[in-house]
Parts: sequence; C-alpha cells; structure tokens
Amino acid sequence: MKSKSKNKVSEPAIDNKELILALEDLEKEKGIKKEYLLESIETALLTAYKRNFDALDNVKVVMDPQTGATHVYSIKEVMEHANDNALEISLEDAKKINKDVNVGDSVEVEIVPRNFGRIAAQTAKQVIIQKLREAEREIIYTEFNDRKGEIVSGIIQKADRNIVVMDLGRLEGIMPTKEQMPTETYHVNDKIKGYVLDVERGAKGAPQVIVSRSHPDFVRKLLEFEIPEIYEGVIEIKSVSRDPGYRSKVAVYSPDPNIDPVGSCVGQKGVRIQNVINELHGEKIDVIEWNEDPAIYISSALLPAQILAVDIKEDEKFAQVIVPDNQLSLAIGKSGQNARLAARLTNWKIDIKSETQFREMLMKAQQEGEEAQLQEETDEQQDVQEVQMQETDGEKEE
Repeated sequence: MKSKSKNKVSEPAIDNKELILALEDLEKEKGIKKEYLLESIETALLTAYKRNFDALDNVKVVMDPQTGATHVYSIKEVMEHANDNALEISLEDAKKINKDVNVGDSVEVEIVPRNFGRIAAQTAKQVIIQKLREAEREIIYTEFNDRKGEIVSGIIQKADRNIVVMDLGRLEGIMPTKEQMPTETYHVNDKIKGYVLDVERGAKGAPQVIVSRSHPDFVRKLLEFEIPEIYEGVIEIKSVSRDPGYRSKVAVYSPDPNIDPVGSCVGQKGVRIQNVINELHGEKIDVIEWNEDPAIYISSALLPAQILAVDIKEDEKFAQVIVPDNQLSLAIGKSGQNARLAARLTNWKIDIKSETQFREMLMKAQQEGEEAQLQEETDEQQDVQEVQMQETDGEKEE
C-alpha cells in the first residue's frame, strides 16, 4: 500500500512554540539535538495516546519542528466502501483528502482528541527531563571514561569494610575492598586521592567511577605528578611492582647518559620520593635503574641485598641468583616479599640461593655425577662379563 498526503486542518491540535524554543536552547547549551528530542517526544506521545484513548496501532503522532504543533493521525486504508471506520475510509471520503488516492492506498486522517493538549504537555515535560538526565549522564560518563588512568581527589561519603564511596563532584567514586590499601583506615569526610581504574554504568544508567589506591599504576601516576622529568618524558618508568601499603619497586630509565634517573626520582635528601611515600602513608619505595641486561636488571631489582652472581636462562626466563650467606634473608625478604616484587618487576622467575647452599648444590650434583659415572662403568663391566660367559658356553657346546 502506498501512503498518500495528510489531511490538512486549519487549526492544529496542539501548539507550543515555547517548547520549540526550549528545545533549541537545550541543543545550544547541552548539545542535545532538537530532532532527537522531538522524535523522543513523538514516541512518548504515541504511547500516551494509545494508553489514554484505547487507540489501535494505526495511529501516528507528529510534532511540527517549526511551530511545536502536535498532530495525531489515524492511518486508514482506502476501500470502495468502508466497513470498519476505525481502520478504513471510503474512496469518496479519501478523495476529499487527496484526489490522487486509489483503492488499496492509505491516507492519514487527522483527529483532534479531547484533553490531549494537557496530556501532551505533561508527556513532553517528562521526556525532556528524562533526556536531559540521560544526556548529562552520558556527558559525565564520556568525561570520566577519558580520564581512565588519571588521579582524582574526593571526599569520603561512606566507608565500611566492603566499600568506600567518594564524592568526586559530579558523580560518585567507588573503591571496592580489593582496591583499598590494607594498611589504611578510611573515615567519612576524609579527602583522599585515587587512581581511576574504570568507569561503569550503575543503577538506572548513572555512571560510577571505580577508584583504586592499591593498583601499581597509582604509584606510577604519583611519581609522574611529583617528578617533572617523568611527566616530560625525560625519564621513563619501565615497570612497577607493588605490595600495597608495605613496599613498591619502581624501575626507571633515561636514554640521556647525563641524567641519573634514580637520583632524579629520589631528589635531594629524598624529598621527591618522600612526597609519594607520605601520600601512601609510609609505604616504602625502592627506585632502581632499568637495564637491558637481565643479569644487571635482576641484581638491581633485588636491592638492598648484595648479589654475587646471576645465571640467566633466556629461553625459560629463569635466573639463578647467588648471594652471600648473610644476605639470603635480606634478598628473599619478609614472607618472600623482596624476591616476589623483584620477580614481578623484571617478569623473570628468580631462584635465590646463598653461597653455601650453592656450593652444597654443586657438590651434590658433582657427587651424583660421579655416582652415575661409576654406575655406568659397572653396568658396562657387567655387560662385558655376560658376553664373555656366553662365548665360553658356546665353545663348550662345540
């Protein structure tokens, strides 16, 4: 069926020029397209009309984008003689609307329902408020989604064992238990910093920022904020490993041989790194220099322990580290912390042994090798004896 032109009436059903002006202002101020709002209002008006007037599906609501006039149309099929006035229109009556229509075409007949102006005004207001909220949420979501990986500050609104809620101004920041530092206690109205880990859509589409104080990149960003050389790219942070609240290791590098990357990060009398330590409430930070030689890099990563030797297996990314006897506990660290952080920092498997342990291991290996060689020689002698015995038995039989 082909749709023909609409029936024109001299007086529109609803006229609201102020609505159009308001939509145009919203487009300028909030960036919400007028056409999008009009389409949303039309959809809502159609739903409202069907609900309030028990209308069939052959109804169409159109708003004039220039005047704001609202028109309701009933779409009817052109028949020679109409049998159902709700769905059909006679050819004679259809010709009065559009002289070019034929049987089988459809025409849009405008209807003017009573009290629909009041319903339309209420519906339009509700739609505009809803779309405004959605638009603001989308703007905030986009803004904070672009700020992933940055540091934000906020006031704690709620703090319990499971979650910390921060007021970030235009929305809330959520810090789950796993993103909290185990050494910190959070209190309502405290002002804290956090690392924007992710942005999610919460209940009813409202954006929520997932904030972390335990993520390794929180330390990275704090250092970038405190140390201009890192921010400017003169010094590069190659890797960060962290035991939140207790200790972090940071590997730094500068392609400029005239720059001391570790000294620049620590600062005179440790003032630069101390600002970061204060923000982390006393978490220790080891700054070491990155090196492309894995043996040197791993040795530095295990500081403050002294290293005697590092045996590298490139294909396995495995390093055997030998330390003086009195440095073993320092190299491993409390509960294995130093060795674990070094392994994460370098991305190598690290096995640490004291000098005595290493010698014992060599002696054991040597002893096992000698025993194996002796066993091999014994087996060979037994084989020779068996052959000789077989030869002797053969001669006797002959």
